Amino acid sequence: MAGTAFATGVLAVTATLALGLAAVGGASVTAQRVASAADAAALAAADTASGAVPSADDPCVVAERVAAASGASVTECSVEGLVATVQVQAAYAGLAAVSRARAGPPDGT
Repeated sequence: MAGTAFATGVLAVTATLALGLAAVGGASVTAQRVASAADAAALAAADTASGAVPSADDPCVVAERVAAASGASVTECSVEGLVATVQVQAAYAGLAAVSRARAGPPDGT
């Protein structure tokens, strides 16, 4: 009887740890995906603003399309000259993963 109780306890602890690690792993993947979406959206907006990517759409509209393709949504977008700053978010387990990126020509040019 004592062995059964011990085995049940070990199994419960192992299952709890596995679920916790899966949640942390999923959150980490979501954070990286959102960071990549922010980078890509900012680059798309900056390229559109500079004319490197011809588009009839506003640079922030292009950024929204790029972020949506990565499963994220743009929450803020601003373009000042050739510099685009974009903030995106995506949900994971009821929480929001948020990332911000900035793209444009290097300073001094």
